[in-house]
Order: sequence, then C-alpha cells, then structure tokens
Amino acid sequence: MPSYEAPNKDTAFILHELLKVQDEKIKGFDELTPDFTSAVLEEAGKIARDVLQPINQSGDQEGCHLENGIIRTPKGFKEAFDQYRAGGWNGLDLDPEYGGQGMPYTLHTAVAEIFSSANMAFTMYPGLTHGAISAIYVHGTDDQKAKWLPKMIDLEWTGTMNLTEPHCGTDLGLMRTKAEPQDDGSFKISGQKIFISAGDHDLSDNVIHLVLAKIPGGPDGIKGVSLFIVPKFLVDDDGKVGTSNGVSVGSIEEKMGIHGNSTCVMNYDGATGYLLGEEHKGMRAMFTMMNEARLGVGMQGLAQAEAAYQNAVAYAKDRLQGRDVTGTKNPDGPADPLIVHPDIRRMLMNQKSFVEGARAFILWGATMLDRGHVGGDKDAMGIISLLTPVIKGFLTDVGFDMTVQAQQVYGGHGYIEEWGMSQFTRDARIAMIYEGANGVQALDLVGRKMAQDGGKHVMAFFAMIKDFIAENKDNEAISADFLEPLKEASKELQAVMMYFMQEGMKNPNAALAGSTDALHMFGHTCLGLMWAQMAKAAQEALDAGTDDPEFYKNKLITGRYYMTRVLPATKMHGVRAVAGADAIMGLEPEAF
Repeated sequence: MPSYEAPNKDTAFILHELLKVQDEKIKGFDELTPDFTSAVLEEAGKIARDVLQPINQSGDQEGCHLENGIIRTPKGFKEAFDQYRAGGWNGLDLDPEYGGQGMPYTLHTAVAEIFSSANMAFTMYPGLTHGAISAIYVHGTDDQKAKWLPKMIDLEWTGTMNLTEPHCGTDLGLMRTKAEPQDDGSFKISGQKIFISAGDHDLSDNVIHLVLAKIPGGPDGIKGVSLFIVPKFLVDDDGKVGTSNGVSVGSIEEKMGIHGNSTCVMNYDGATGYLLGEEHKGMRAMFTMMNEARLGVGMQGLAQAEAAYQNAVAYAKDRLQGRDVTGTKNPDGPADPLIVHPDIRRMLMNQKSFVEGARAFILWGATMLDRGHVGGDKDAMGIISLLTPVIKGFLTDVGFDMTVQAQQVYGGHGYIEEWGMSQFTRDARIAMIYEGANGVQALDLVGRKMAQDGGKHVMAFFAMIKDFIAENKDNEAISADFLEPLKEASKELQAVMMYFMQEGMKNPNAALAGSTDALHMFGHTCLGLMWAQMAKAAQEALDAGTDDPEFYKNKLITGRYYMTRVLPATKMHGVRAVAGADAIMGLEPEAF
C-alpha cells in the first residue's frame, strides 16, 4: 500500500527563505511566521497521513454508488469529511465575516497540496466548494452571501460548478440549458449537465450548484449565458433546508480515475435558481471560480507527482535488482538496490527536480493572487493572469508524466493495482482535461494572455528575469550553473513570443500550431527562474551557517540537474513552436 508524508521542510523553505512571506506588506501575511506555518502544515500533514491517505486506495477500488437517487461515497469518506470540517480547513483563507479564518490564499495553497497528495478524489469535495464560495463572494448580493456562504464555508453545505453539456464542452455558447424568469425574481432551470465533479454525495446536508444557463431572448452564443445558484434542496429565509428542488442525478460517470469522487450527470427539471451577478454575464462570474480552479488543478498535477515520487523513492531503495556497474554496493545481499542504477536515478531526479520547482512556482503564483486580491496590486494580477494557463497546462502535463516515470521505477509492479502506483497516474490524467483542456490553455496563452494590455505583462515577466540575473551577476555560486542557463532559456522564449506576436494576426494557424510547445517552453523557463532563486536562497543559508547543511546542498544539486538536464527542453520546444502550421495541417481531413 502506498504511503505519504507531507513535504513540510521543503514547503517551509519556499515560504520563508525563498518567498519570505513573513515580510510581505499585505494583510494577513504578518501572521505567517515560521512557527505558525509550521504548526498549520504539521497538523495538515497528520490528517493527510492518518486520515486521508489510508482511504485513498480503498476509495479508488470501491468508488461511489448511486442507490435510489442518492450517491454513497466510499467507506470512510464521511468520517474523514466530518473530521476535515471540524478542523475548519475549508475556511482557512476565507472571510471571517462569514465564518472563515482570513489567512492568505498562499497558506491555503500549501495546505491544499498536502491534502490532494494524500487523497485527490476526497479533496475535490471541499475544493469545488471553495471555488463556488469565491464566485458567490465576488459576484453575489449581500443577501446571497449572508444566505449561502456561512454554511458553505462550514461545509454543512457543499458546492459545484456546472458548465459542460452532452453536446458542448469548451464551446459553451452552444449550451441548451434554459432559465425561465419567474414573477418572484427567481428562474426555473431546465437542462442537463455532465462531468459534474462532486455533483451529489452523502457528505453534506445540501449541495449548492452554480449552473450556467441561457435566459430566453438573450444574445446568441456565449454572450447570452448567465450564472445561477441552484440548491439541491430549497432553503427558506431562516436558512433551513426544505424540499427537493427538481435537481437529480442521472448517473455516475464511469471514469479512468478519481473514483472516490462522484462525477455526475445532473438533471435540472424546472429547478428554482437565483441569478448570480448580471444577466448574460455568467462567464464573467464563472471565471472567478474557474481561474481559482485552474490554479488548483495545476496544484493537483504537482500533488500526484509528489505522492508518486515518494513511493518510487522508497521502492528504489528497497527493491534489489542487478549490480552497480561501478562496484557492488550491497555485498551482503543477492543484488544492489535499484537506486544505484543511473537510469533509475534519471527518473527520480526528473521527478524530484520537477516537484520542488513546481511547488515553488505555484506558491509564488499564490502570492501574486494575494498581492492582487488583498493588496490591490494590478501588476501582480496581470502576471498571474498571464501565468494561469502555464500553471494549469504545464504542471498537469508534466505532473502526469512524472507519475508515469514513478510507475516505471516499479517495473511490472507499477502496473499491478495491488501496489497502488497506477492510481496516481489515473488520477493525475484528468487534471490535463478538466477546467479547460491543456490545448485550450495553450491557445489562451498565445491567443489572449501574451497580448493582454498590449503585452505589458509578458514583458514584465521577462524584465523580472532580467533584473534577477543582473542583480546576481557577481554571485559566483550560481552564475554559471543557474543564471547562464536561465538567461539562455529566457532569450529563446522571448524570440518565440515575438514570432507569435508577428504571425498571430497574419497567419493565426502558424501561431496556434506552436501553442503547446510555447506553453511548455514558458513552463520550463518559469521553473528555471524558481530554481535559480532557490539556489540563491540555499547558498545564502549555507554561507550563513545552518543546522542542516545537507538539505541546502541537496537543493543545489537538484537545481543543477534541472538546469542541466531539463531546462534545455526549451530549445526543442522553441524549434517546434516556430515551425509553422504546414506540417500539422498538410493532410486533408479525408487522409486521416
């Protein structure tokens, strides 16, 4: 059975030595002292290890079941949910006015990684609720916030997001779900939604659905879409749950992974709904939820890679197979452990350098959100808007690949369900698809985000790298191994960005054909920046003297691996990104 331990030492290094969150001049950050964050991360780690991880594999094997219109979650999920709820984890970063604790989103992100690594399917129940809370908080009226938020933050009620329909996924303008206005100001919602994560379950007393639908007579396409609050059970003015609301489960989707999460077909038969935000402005409100969700999904890619990596390391150290070609390392045994072999080391170093770089990247991104949302920093919001498709697309693409490499370390045992490694791969796979498939993330990056505000934010990103390199040019400890590769990758990425700027208007297929390569190039450059900054922090700790020099030395070794063996992938992606569309679009559809 797989195991999991929260990587709290690494998270603390990123929070306090790299990002220096305790020095941020933003409300709430002054509370993020090393002692405080350590206590929070340690408690989250205990719940992850002792409560969530033990029901991860069993939940995958049992799955959810629809019985007489009610979904039953796997054994142990309800008890775990009650313990999670009692700890107040859902409200860690939410407004105290409605029952939250008011901590920074950055701390929520660090904790969410721990829970998702331990049990991704379980963590999606409060995770979807958190996103629905954000949408209501930003776009709801005072009455709506007072009615819905306290019990959702408390997890007495949970939440979902309903976008996809059987005939339309990304192209939401094709949706058919209708919202008929009523005399009392409510709407009657009718239609069917599919792929609804946490759509129904036995964990909470009510499920509050956020549903995209069209009001008759509105504009065509996506401009005619509105967003509605549609509870499973109606709620009276005193907040008491009443009768059923014409919301039912059609079926549970049979999926490749995340079996412990109830992904549902949802039917709405004249259900009462309440407009959230303005009429025909539903996508604006939904994107508040989706942008947070996309960062959370990027985190899922990291989380599954981390869990898979931990188990691959343990197996590589324990499994005896062959002899070290440079000399026997285990003379008292019949063979040496797998970890002595260079190709095993290659896979483990790929995983280690990715998860540590990705953790820094996503926590840095979370600080950008805090600066924007809490501190009112528009430049920070511009940077995180630019990087959201990179975080979602790159971290889930590579995170999935890292789970495959962890599985490969196990050899044949990695393919056998008993060992649990395939679950990490199967669970990670969905993260590349939902909340906007990764191909769409690439199109968003090159088609919208790079040119946003006249290219201001992408140029600010490059300036950030340039300034860091200039400020540290005399730092011999990191100059050759970290700054020079980062400088090269940044130049290559800038050249590709210019290509897209020039070709995007006159030859859009040429730009779009290279979009995924551009996204991966961007992602590698971001992790290169993170590794260069971590190397600086690690070297400073060594120079100052530390009780744990091995941690910092290993950080430098891992960073050098990324800069030497992984970051050069930008060259390959760069060549492909500017190759144009002819090779891709050359065949006629009939030739496939």
